Amino acid sequence: MFKTNVGGWDKILRIVVGVGLLGLGAFGPIGWWGLVGLVPLLTGLMGTCPLYSIVGMNTCPRGTTAT
Repeated sequence: MFKTNVGGWDKILRIVVGVGLLGLGAFGPIGWWGLVGLVPLLTGLMGTCPLYSIVGMNTCPRGTTAT
């Protein structure tokens, strides 16, 4: 369906940031704005980023992208 365009460290960073934002939303000062953390979390877990597709970016190692 979507082409994989998020690789290694990018995935890890997205997942950590997403979980962090969700945690701050649930237990910290940012409240409902923490739901923004769903975006990096889901793109990290799925391995694809629609914005990367639009601008033609790819952080996957060469030859590992799926269709």
